Amino acid sequence: MLTKERLEQLVARSTDIVVATDRKGTVIYYNDGAKKSLGYAASEVLGAFVGRLYPGLEEAKRVMAAMRSPEHGGPGIVETFRTTFLSKSGEEIPVAISGAVLKDEHGEEDGTVGFAKDLREILHKEELATLGEVAIGLSHEINNPLAVILNQTELLERDVCELAGERDVSVEMERLDAVRREIARVAEILERLGEMVREETYETVDYIGPARMIDLRTRRSREEKREPRLRGLRVLVADDDLGIANSLKEILEADGCAVTTASDGLEALEQLERHPPDVVLTDVVMPNMDGHELFEKIRERRPGLPVLMMTAFHYDKDHIIKRSRVAGLATVIFKKPVDPERLRAALLEVVERKR
Repeated sequence: MLTKERLEQLVARSTDIVVATDRKGTVIYYNDGAKKSLGYAASEVLGAFVGRLYPGLEEAKRVMAAMRSPEHGGPGIVETFRTTFLSKSGEEIPVAISGAVLKDEHGEEDGTVGFAKDLREILHKEELATLGEVAIGLSHEINNPLAVILNQTELLERDVCELAGERDVSVEMERLDAVRREIARVAEILERLGEMVREETYETVDYIGPARMIDLRTRRSREEKREPRLRGLRVLVADDDLGIANSLKEILEADGCAVTTASDGLEALEQLERHPPDVVLTDVVMPNMDGHELFEKIRERRPGLPVLMMTAFHYDKDHIIKRSRVAGLATVIFKKPVDPERLRAALLEVVERKR
């Protein structure tokens, strides 16, 4: 038999938020579920006006009016009425209240009692279900056109090379590479959506003002990877594009490398003497001294020092890459801006080979 004492114990330990007030709206009961969800200790709430638990007085009045209205379960009753509580930390918590107006032996209003269900987890699952449907639809509708665009890009690149012959087509190739990069970005976003659905989780980021949006960045871009095996490696970066040189410096320094930069081949040779590196990363086409000339000078001064070249172009107009490879160039990284993972892999390959 369920005794009054046992019932009181069950209510007190309920995971739902249970709050009761007197006729003036003063809180006279506050259970463990309310403490867990809202963060207030009972001593902070008991004796206080119930409006403290709402984002504003108007919302508290709206709930009180609903309890006395016949529209939400009958006069003096509300059933699963949607409202919002405000936690001690300032978080707005969506809830559904079922409650009643309490009356004394004379039929006079004596207070209220409400059982509120925290809806955060339920709403989160509903949002995930919607996200899953969106992800499946997007993947189906976008992946196929993406594959067609990528295939056509490959065919276009082949036609450009055949029609151009020995002419410099570097600009055209860079444009095609830019198209590929954007295709890859769209594919990564779709994969991120699928990942959210599989893991049943997602994150949001600030958008404009109070608005937020789902964070579709890949984990690789949100959590910059580190490569501990590169720690302490001394790298000389030579590139006439200051933006590229500095970005490479930041990437490598994050992995613990000691990085020196040079704006052309002549400056790189000066830095070679001032700050002897373990490996040189150089652009192919630079003013004053191109990548091959720099490579030859380094071979004369520091035999065995690994040199890597990077270029935005597949077309080797002056055979700089070809001549350097024949002479012992370590490797070539195509497609600037350089992919950090590809760069790390190339440097690790050089380091291991040197060891």
